[in-house]
Formats: sequence, C-alpha cells, structure tokens
Amino acid sequence: MRTPPRWRSVLAPAAMAAALAAAALGGTGAAHADDHDAPHAATPAPAHGPQPAHPAKPGHPAEPGQPQYPGKPDQPVHPAKPEQPVHPAKPEQPGKPELPVHPAKPEYPVHPDKPQYPGKPERPVHPDKPVHPAKPVTPVTPVKPEYPAHPAKPVHPEKPAHPVTPQKPAYPAKPVKPEYPAKPAHPATPAKPAYPAKPAKPEQPSKPAYPAKPVKPEYPAKPAHPATPAKPAYPAKPAYPAKPAKPEYPSKPAKPDYPAKPAYPAKPAKPEYPSKPAYPAKPTKPEQPSKPAYPAKPAKPDYPSKPAKPELPAKPAYPAKPAKPDYPAKPAHPSKPAKPAYPAKPSKPDHPAKPAYPAKPAKPEQPSKPAYPAKPAKPEYPSKPAHPAKPAKPEQPSKPAYPSKPAKPEHPSKPAYPSKPAKPDHPSKPAHPSKPVKPEHPSKPAHPSKPDHPSKPAKPSKGKHSGHEDKGHGGHEGHGD
Repeated sequence: MRTPPRWRSVLAPAAMAAALAAAALGGTGAAHADDHDAPHAATPAPAHGPQPAHPAKPGHPAEPGQPQYPGKPDQPVHPAKPEQPVHPAKPEQPGKPELPVHPAKPEYPVHPDKPQYPGKPERPVHPDKPVHPAKPVTPVTPVKPEYPAHPAKPVHPEKPAHPVTPQKPAYPAKPVKPEYPAKPAHPATPAKPAYPAKPAKPEQPSKPAYPAKPVKPEYPAKPAHPATPAKPAYPAKPAYPAKPAKPEYPSKPAKPDYPAKPAYPAKPAKPEYPSKPAYPAKPTKPEQPSKPAYPAKPAKPDYPSKPAKPELPAKPAYPAKPAKPDYPAKPAHPSKPAKPAYPAKPSKPDHPAKPAYPAKPAKPEQPSKPAYPAKPAKPEYPSKPAHPAKPAKPEQPSKPAYPSKPAKPEHPSKPAYPSKPAKPDHPSKPAHPSKPVKPEHPSKPAHPSKPDHPSKPAKPSKGKHSGHEDKGHGGHEGHGD
C-alpha cells in the first residue's frame, strides 16, 4: 500500500513531534535515575509527644485440674445366639438364547469428481497518481502588544487581633490500681464408691416345634362355558369410483461431475525468535534514618461560650385573595328525536325432514351361565401351642449417690475507677449587631372580574330523511331474502 502524497506533509511533522517527546522523556528519566542514591529529606516531627506506657495487668491464678473419676465396671457376658437353619439351594436359571446375527450393511457408492473451474482474469495495473504541489508556507503571526499594568490595589486596614484564650488546666494523675487478691484453691472432690456387680441373666427355655399344617383338598373342575353365537353380517359397503391416474413427471437432468480439489500451498517455516538479554540487577535501597521523637503537644485553651441568637422580626401578613367570580350556567341540551320502528323480518323456511336410518338387526340372546359349584369346607387346623413364660428380669442394684460438688470461692471485688475532671466553661463571644427591619410588602391590586361566556349556538335538528339514519341500517333489508 502506497502513502498518498497529500498525507506525507501531515505525517512528517507528526514524526518529528514524536521524536522530540521521546527525547524529552529520556532526559527526564536520566535526570531522575541519579536521585535513588541521595538520602531522603527528614520529615518534620508531629506536634504530639510519645504516648505513656500502660500499667501491667496482674496475672490470673492457675486453675485446679479436673478430678479423675473411677472406671466403669465390666458388662456381663450375653449368651450366644442359636444357629440359623440352612436353606435349600435355589435351582439354576436357564441361559439366555443367542441373538441373531444381523446382515452386513451395503457399501455406499463413491462420489464423482467435481469439474475444474476456470481461473479468474488478471486485474489491470493502474497508473501512478499525480504528485500534488507543495502547500504554501503560512505567514508568521505578529507579536501581541503588551497590555498596560493594572493600578495598585489600596491597602486595607489591619483587623484587630483575637482575644487570648485561657490555657486548659492539666488533668490530675490517675490513682494506681490495687493488685487483685489471689483466689483460694478449690477443695479436692471425694472419691466415688465402687459400683456393685450385676447378677447374670438366666437362660431362656427352648421353644417347642411347630406342628405340620394339613394338606388342602383339591377343588372340583369347572364346567365348560357354552359357545357364543356368531354375529349377523353387516350390509355391504358401496364401492368408491376409481381415481384418475397421475401424469408422469419429466426426468431430471443429470448433475455435472465435481472438479478435483487443488492442494494447498505449503506454509513457510516461522523464524526463530532471538534470545532476550538478561535483566540487570536492581540497586539496593539505602537505609532510611530513624525518625526523631515527637515534641510534647501544648495544652488546649478554654473555648469561649457562644452568644444567644437574636430573635427574628415578625413575618408580614399576606394580603387577602379576591373572591373568584361565578361561572355562567351551561345551556340545556336539546332533546333527542325518537327512533323509527324497524320493519318486520321475513320468517326462515323450514328445513327438509331428515331420512330415517335403516333398522339394525337384533342382537342374539346370550346363553345363561351355569351355576358355580360350591366350595368345600376348610378343615379345622390344630390349635397353636401356648408360648412359654418369659423369665423374670433380675433386680438392678441401686446406684451409689454422687458426692456433692464443692462451693466455688467468691471473686474479689474490682477497684473503683477514678472520676474524670469536669470540663472548663467556654468564654462568652461578643454579641452580633442588630439586623435592620425589613420594609413591608406593598398591597396587590384587586383582580378584575371575568366577562360572561357567550351562549353556544343551537344544534340542528335531526329529521326523518337526514343522512345519519341510513349510514348503519341501510343494509339490513336484504338479509332475509
């Protein structure tokens, strides 16, 4: 891509400005690079001094350890459970049948090759554009004349100095807190008595064998149901007329063969990137000097008391608004004319009678079902044996009484905090000068009364043969025909 000649004159000054800005930035960077080795200027010390250290808090006495309780007694050994009966083995399941083998799928035909497309025509070479003539040099602007100097401002008189506020008194020293007395030691908890051994559970008696159930008798065979009679044949359905044959469609033209796809040109190999230079080591920062101690903060002076606000003058009363004039009465609407009566509509003709359906053949009677045979009486089952009585539970020994916990010692009372000193009263400020009284607002003139509205013109009467009646009802006369 070629740069047009008219842009060359714009790009040249822009390149010169970018070069000058880069040189200025490089110069400032080199000037500031030498400032890293110079030590930092000492910061001014703040007004307040070092804070006094807090008094050390007294240590808490060590808490006594938890008392060790005696171990739990051993649990009694339970009798072993009876063995479960062995169930008979289940029969083996038959194997699944083998699935049928599906036939092989047919191979798809190979697509034909596409035809080769003709190449694109070469574009014509355009001639070079003419060179534009150089722009004329702009004339140098004349220098502005200097403006006359402003006259000197008058010197204002000096303001009187503020009254000196008295100094704030120093706070009294806080009393030293007394040390807390040591807590008394907890008494040792007494040892628990030994738990008596539990008696062994008696063995349960074996249950009697369950009696065998009697065999159920065979039920008698059910009688065969009689055959149902055949349904009567329905009347024959009439045959539909034969449909006309469809015309044959013309055969579609054959598709042209696809041309072969051309091979892509080989991509050029990427150039190797040059290795980056090692990063230079950063210079070590110089140690900063220690900060000086802050001087003691001077005591604050007493604040003067604020003066009372002067009372504002009374607000003037607004003049009374004039009364609104009465609106004229609206004229009454004219009465609407009565609507004419609609003509009678003609009666609809009767529909022809529907033909009767042919009579359906009567259904044959169903044969009666035979009586169900009586079921045999169930045999009497033998009575179940009574369950053996459960052995009585052994009596549990009474639990030993827990020893009472020792009472906690009383904590020592905390010392009372010292009372804060009262703040000094603020000095009174001078009173403000009185404000001038505002003049009263002038009274507004009365509003003139509004003129009466003109009466509306009378509406024209709607006659019998006007165009309003025939707009929406003119087409109803021909619906009944």
